[in-house]
Amino acid sequence: MYGYQIAKLIGAGEPDVPIPKPGALYPVLRSLEKSGLLQSRVEPSTSGPPRRYYSITDAGRRTLGNWIDIWNHTKNFVDGLLQGEPND
Repeated sequence: MYGYQIAKLIGAGEPDVPIPKPGALYPVLRSLEKSGLLQSRVEPSTSGPPRRYYSITDAGRRTLGNWIDIWNHTKNFVDGLLQGEPND
């Protein structure tokens, strides 16, 4: 996907979620690419300037899996606290 597609997808389905501003999104995409988590290619566009398309790398997939595990652990911990369950 190219940057604007990603921005629209982030806000899709949620009327109160604004589309991220390019000034916030593109530096994150560049940082992820510099870290080896994304790769990009530039392709011509029939309706404007060339577009940079991003795709996740194998390292990005592994990192995403780790982030998901951390998120699930954090969510379970917080859910347990909210339900009054002890967390060891």
